[in-house]
Amino acid sequence: MSLEVVLLEDNNNILLKRREIKSIIKNATGSIPREDAANLIAGKIGVNKKNLLPISLKSEYGNPDVLTLMYYYDDLEDAKKQLPRYRILRTMTKDERKKIIDEEKSIKLKAKQAAAAAAKSKKK
Repeated sequence: MSLEVVLLEDNNNILLKRREIKSIIKNATGSIPREDAANLIAGKIGVNKKNLLPISLKSEYGNPDVLTLMYYYDDLEDAKKQLPRYRILRTMTKDERKKIIDEEKSIKLKAKQAAAAAAKSKKK
């Protein structure tokens, strides 16, 4: 079975500087990975898939179709300001995500060690 994308709505939200795209992916039978859904919709509307963020994919029991909601930002900096951090991390590959999280953990650990060393030197 081939997957078919049907666009329901394509609203341009000027206030938040994004396009809100609602669509149905026909014959998805079960769940479709977020990345594959983003690729299908990006191909259908002709936009850069890096700037297309999947917000929700809903499927129903007995229905092979998947209802999707995606946001398209011209600039990902706007997305980082508006959306929670986990939404941005979900769109990355596992390697990229792990690299970012490990870097943040090492920075926190260094700060904690520096604070402990400063507290220790203050006691003496």
